[in-house]
Amino acid sequence: MVDTFDKSCEHWSENSRKEMEDFYSLASVDYEYLSKAHDWNSWLNAIKRDNNDEAIQLLDVACGSGKFPAALLNNSNIVIKNKKKICYSLLDPSRFSINEATKKLKHPFEINNKYETTLQEFKCKQKFFDIIWAIHALYAIPKKELRCALSNLLMGLSGNAFIAHGCSDGHYVKFYKLFLDAFGTDEEFEFISAEDIISTLEVLNVKYEYKYLTYTNGADNSSSIQIEKYLQRCVFNDSVGLKKMMENPITGSYLKNCLKNSGWEFSQKVMMIFFENKES
Repeated sequence: MVDTFDKSCEHWSENSRKEMEDFYSLASVDYEYLSKAHDWNSWLNAIKRDNNDEAIQLLDVACGSGKFPAALLNNSNIVIKNKKKICYSLLDPSRFSINEATKKLKHPFEINNKYETTLQEFKCKQKFFDIIWAIHALYAIPKKELRCALSNLLMGLSGNAFIAHGCSDGHYVKFYKLFLDAFGTDEEFEFISAEDIISTLEVLNVKYEYKYLTYTNGADNSSSIQIEKYLQRCVFNDSVGLKKMMENPITGSYLKNCLKNSGWEFSQKVMMIFFENKES
């Protein structure tokens, strides 16, 4: 039997490319909303190294297929002052994901280091990165390992961090919990929620700010196959079809509330968390 983390890794592979593309037919809007929800140009330009001649160092944790930097480049007016480049490093346990994300990077993002590992096992030079972000990236970390993961993030951070993550009452975390109640095994564990991350940052004495981003994504009533593929990717399980999900009283009750006259609507609630780790 495999746990939630193992399942997520299995689904980030070349063999699951079609499944990934089906998922992003609905989920790409997650990154579009994030790219428009903050003044990223001002945020990036406010981050400077002590030596102004050095490039900005950025780490993308659990980079996935690079949807966030791609959305920033498409939807935000990013112009780095003094023509600086941003040295963009990728971290992910999946080599497939690192390769996919690499294809998305364009100026001012220039590929730098590639780390094929988990955040829990990541070791780097202390306070090396000016920016670290983790965008819908930490769901499949075992809860008992979350403190270690965020401690490693802080150890490598010299400047500003941003985490975007689904809340406990948003679709991703809520639906996966219901799916496990209906179809899960003892080895599988619930997704990490934004609230879990906030609680852990407080344990680590990290001062943070946050704001909520709420929206819906979905498709029309005729897109049942597309919806099925999306939901299966949400739970990293392609053995349970939409019909079976609808028939189960636990998942079915939730999904029936997502089926509106105008089509399917999945309510998303994302916490945008900002914090720093600067030397005094």
